[in-house]
Amino acid sequence: MSIGIQSALGKVLSFLDQLDTHHIWYRLEHVRDSIMVTISVPGERWEVEFFEDGQIEVERFHSSGVVVGESALDELIAQHGSDAG
Repeated sequence: MSIGIQSALGKVLSFLDQLDTHHIWYRLEHVRDSIMVTISVPGERWEVEFFEDGQIEVERFHSSGVVVGESALDELIAQHGSDAG
């Protein structure tokens, strides 16, 4: 294992330790050529990607705080889904 991989892995492990210490919920995924940590906190979702070369990308999604009813589900599926067939 090269030093670069160990350094990148060290960054992931250190970040996960921080999340655990602060009792922040997360999920791990393998996306593209990275390990992605998805974090959910009130009003936000973060996607943090760790790449083999040590690069880290962070994307934050903010909630508008607007809560809608069940009727929005059909609209959301129609807007973002694809037709089967």
